[in-house]
Amino acid sequence: MPVEDLQINAVMKKITFVFCGYIFSMMVSAQQKQAITDKEITTFETAKVFATFKSTKVILSHSVDMLRKSQLDVRILHRFGYVNKGIKELFGLDEASMHLGFNYGLTDNISLGIGRSTYRKELDGFIKWRILQQTSGQKTMPLSLVLVAGSTVWTEKSFATPKPSAADRFSYYLQVIAARKFSNKFSGQISQVFVHSNAPLNGEARNITAPGIGLKYKISRRTSLTLDYQHILKGLSSISHYPLGVGIDLETGGHIFQLHFSNATGMNERAFLYETYGRFFNGDIRFGFNLSRLFHIRKNSY
Repeated sequence: MPVEDLQINAVMKKITFVFCGYIFSMMVSAQQKQAITDKEITTFETAKVFATFKSTKVILSHSVDMLRKSQLDVRILHRFGYVNKGIKELFGLDEASMHLGFNYGLTDNISLGIGRSTYRKELDGFIKWRILQQTSGQKTMPLSLVLVAGSTVWTEKSFATPKPSAADRFSYYLQVIAARKFSNKFSGQISQVFVHSNAPLNGEARNITAPGIGLKYKISRRTSLTLDYQHILKGLSSISHYPLGVGIDLETGGHIFQLHFSNATGMNERAFLYETYGRFFNGDIRFGFNLSRLFHIRKNSY
């Protein structure tokens, strides 16, 4: 690995460890009685904390936020080509990859999702379960805890010899996410994801282990800055790199519009953990956006 990559990796490791330590210290010191919701909470009330990240995705990865019961989230994700390709490729806009997803809240604490990506013509699905929810007031829970399990299958035509079997096309992942809304402005989460691919496409390891961090800083009532980073501890191939995304979230009524820059092409866990080939700090950056539109299937889903 090049020296500059090693230096960047060392810096990102320090950031990850410092942030994890900070969140852990905040979690175990649940003495903070500050009201986190927009309305004032008395010490005789217990209030659930919502909108830790506003969206069910930070940028690339899942956030701890959940859909309400009977809410349908239609998500359109776009990722363009590398900005450093210059004017001939219109700074990457001539190339595009898309993901269309439908997520549904079975309950306030359980959601299901399905989707399809143009990248490798990949289908994906997941189930998301909130185990703990942050609360403030009389009964304080200092963090939210979410478990996500999912699977992907790529369906594009293969010219490999021998041809992959149907089972070879499947991958599976399990992710644990812990997060805290520290104030109305700042939220953070740490995560751990495990991915298994039955037959990696480019000779990568079958199993990948990656801790991650997600940050959100609110700069106005409807605008936030976000960061999403996954640090692959085990299974990184010689041609892959750590996925990193920075962006801005814009909330407009029932829409959440996320504009971001990332070195990742794929828009599911298998794709962005196994197949991120660009180096962010070398200019291999893709512009993209995530558009989320919420529909209330029943009148009580608000």
